[in-house]
Amino acid sequence: MKSIEWCGDFVRILDQRKLPHVVETIDCYDMETLVEAIECMAIRGAPALGIAAAMGLALAALQARSDNEVQLLAEMAQAARIIGSTRPTAKNLFWALERTLSAGRRAVGREGVVEAIVAEAVEIAREDEEMCRLIGDFGAPLVPEGATILTHCNAGGLATGGYGTALGVIRSAVAEGKRVHVFVDETRPLLQGARLTAWELKEEGISYTLITDNMAGWMMKQGRIDLVIVGADRIAANGDVANKIGTYSLAVLALENMVPFYVAAPYSTIDFAISSGDDIVIEERSPEEVTMFAGIQVAPEGTIAANPAFDVTPASFITGIITEKRILWPPYEESLSDFQSSRE
Repeated sequence: MKSIEWCGDFVRILDQRKLPHVVETIDCYDMETLVEAIECMAIRGAPALGIAAAMGLALAALQARSDNEVQLLAEMAQAARIIGSTRPTAKNLFWALERTLSAGRRAVGREGVVEAIVAEAVEIAREDEEMCRLIGDFGAPLVPEGATILTHCNAGGLATGGYGTALGVIRSAVAEGKRVHVFVDETRPLLQGARLTAWELKEEGISYTLITDNMAGWMMKQGRIDLVIVGADRIAANGDVANKIGTYSLAVLALENMVPFYVAAPYSTIDFAISSGDDIVIEERSPEEVTMFAGIQVAPEGTIAANPAFDVTPASFITGIITEKRILWPPYEESLSDFQSSRE
């Protein structure tokens, strides 16, 4: 089952809050319901958020009351601002909104604008799975036979249109016949590794071991981790990477223990408008995600908790960035600049 699907005049989302115990979907017939699903993490993962953003705009277009294309485009720009306010760190979300709006601006007539926006949203979803499979194909040769791989958070089919970025590399390596074993970081505070990555690997029949976040360094020191592969929510022009909180710690540990550290992400995650990770906006989520779990208070009443959703890993800690076109190597300011030029 896909994390998100366009169903003609509504969007069906797999509710990731309920996994792994319950497989349940949410049908979004309007943009407001989809925005709520994004905010509450029913759908998450940078590429999936891009798809959701585009489809949210498509829902807004279908229900727009504007009489002409000028008014409609102004209404769509406002809808894009609302959707864009939900998850400020995810570059794919803003990339998809701008791409979908641009398709509408190129269209002629009110109905032409609506049709163009819907068609672009559907195309973004179609392309995503293709891009992730290409990321997997480029990354698979980096995985040795019999490798043990550490992942963090969830960068699989649930976080994308259906195949995955970091998990896509693992899937492609397995498809080539390689034996691998995955160490799955639980990923506090919402346990996307324990709940989602472990679920995906179990469904695929890929061997895995769940570990707590604070076990990773010891596993590396013991020589039990051959490489680390993570996804990304935004990549700066110098190669600095924003990803789920805890990624930076893993990169430091990997460098200390001489373990290769790879990032897998599509071109749409790269933000060439920012020079370094210092300029990446880090989303702060509700403290209750830390002080509570599954509706149960786990800290004393009145506890003050910090909850940055992401951290930034410096480019100097990253062995390679795996994209749908090729693997980018240091120095990243050069390889990313060349990559941008080749896409223009």
